Amino acid sequence: MRWVTRLGLLIAAVATFAIPAAAQSWPTRPVRIVVPFGPGGPADIYARIVGHELSEVLKQQFVVENKAGASGMIGADVVAKAAPDGYTLLMMSNTLTTVESLQPNKPYALMRDLVPVAPVNSSDLVMVVTPSLPAKTLQEFIAYAKANPGKLAYASAGAGTPYHLAGELFKTMTGTDLLHVPFKNSGEARNAVMGGHVQMMFDAVTAMKSIIEAGQVRALATTGMTRSAVLPDVPTVNEAGVPGYETTIWLGFMAPKGTPQEIVDRLNAEITKIIAKPSIKEAFAKQGAVPMTMTPDAFGAFLKGDIDKWAKLIDKAGIKLQ
Repeated sequence: MRWVTRLGLLIAAVATFAIPAAAQSWPTRPVRIVVPFGPGGPADIYARIVGHELSEVLKQQFVVENKAGASGMIGADVVAKAAPDGYTLLMMSNTLTTVESLQPNKPYALMRDLVPVAPVNSSDLVMVVTPSLPAKTLQEFIAYAKANPGKLAYASAGAGTPYHLAGELFKTMTGTDLLHVPFKNSGEARNAVMGGHVQMMFDAVTAMKSIIEAGQVRALATTGMTRSAVLPDVPTVNEAGVPGYETTIWLGFMAPKGTPQEIVDRLNAEITKIIAKPSIKEAFAKQGAVPMTMTPDAFGAFLKGDIDKWAKLIDKAGIKLQ
C-alpha cells in the first residue's frame, strides 16, 4: 500500500505545480485588450502604451480592440464572458464602477464576473466650452447658465460615465440647470462641442490638451484640487468659485473571473514595473496622468470602495440613466 500512497502524493505534487508552470509559459499567443470605449480617449491611449510595453517584455502581441457603447458595458460584458485563460483583458475606468449602481440589471456584475489585475493611472478632467459661448471664465459661465436655465447643454461620453457625473456634480454644487446630452464616445462628444452643437463638456486633460491649444474649445477649469501640470494657467473648479468640487478619472486592468492567479500576479508585477519606468512616467506626466500601483487585492478593495462611493452619490442626487 505504500507505493499507492507515494503515487498519490506524487500526483498531488504534480497537480500543485501544474498551474504555476502553465503561468510561466504564458503567453504563447497574442493577448487581447478590450477597451470598452472609442478610439482616442484615455483608456484607448493608455491601453496602447501599456500593451506595447507588455508586448516587448512578454514577447507576444497585446492587441487593443475597441468595443464602445452603453457606457462601457458592452466591452465589459465581452470580457466577462471570455475564457479565463489570460488571453483577454479589460482596460476599465471608473465609468464601470458608476454604472454598477446606475444599471443593476446589466448582464454582468463587475466584482462577480471579473477579477482585478492592476491599476494604471489617474488624471484630472477639464471643463471646456464651445468658443462661440460668451463666457470666458467659470464664474461667467455659471452666471450665463443661471440667466438661461435649461438652455445650455453639456456633452458626455455616455450616461453613467465619470464625464456625465462630473456634470451632475457641477449642476448640484452650482445650482445650474443644464441638459445632459450623452454620446456613444468621447470623440463624438468633443466634435459636438467643437462644432457648437453642445455648449460644454468635462473630458480628460489627456485627450483635451491639444484641442484646447488649437483653440477648438476654451478651457474654463480643471477638476483636481491642485492645478494640472499640463494646463497650469487654467484654474481648478474649486479655486474658481465652487469650493470642494473635485473629480478624476482612473484606469486599470481586469480579467475574466477564473483567470489563474499566477497569471494575474504576473501581469500585476509586469504592469507595475512598466508604469515605474522613467520613460512611461514622463509620458504620463505630459498627459497630466499620475501612475497608480496596487496589488490585485488592494485594487479589488479600491474598486469596491469606488462602487460604494458612487452608489451613495447617485442615490442622494437621484441620478438616472437617460
